[in-house]
Amino acid sequence: MIVCVCHRISDREITRYARAGMGFDEIQLELGVATQCGQCEGCARELVAQCDASHPVAALSRDNGSATTNAYAPASL
Repeated sequence: MIVCVCHRISDREITRYARAGMGFDEIQLELGVATQCGQCEGCARELVAQCDASHPVAALSRDNGSATTNAYAPASL
């Protein structure tokens, strides 16, 4: 589902970043979620809180300016 309509950010994308170990502030900076109208902030924060950021399951890598999940990267990255 789309959480941030202004920037077209989905719950899956927020969850992916949170599971990679990023907190809400980092996700907000990276994706721009809750930076325009602010209506999605509560939902986005709740999604991040639901993810166990202390046990990351994936690492994010940036190729050509886009962030993708790297399932083969060690969780300690």
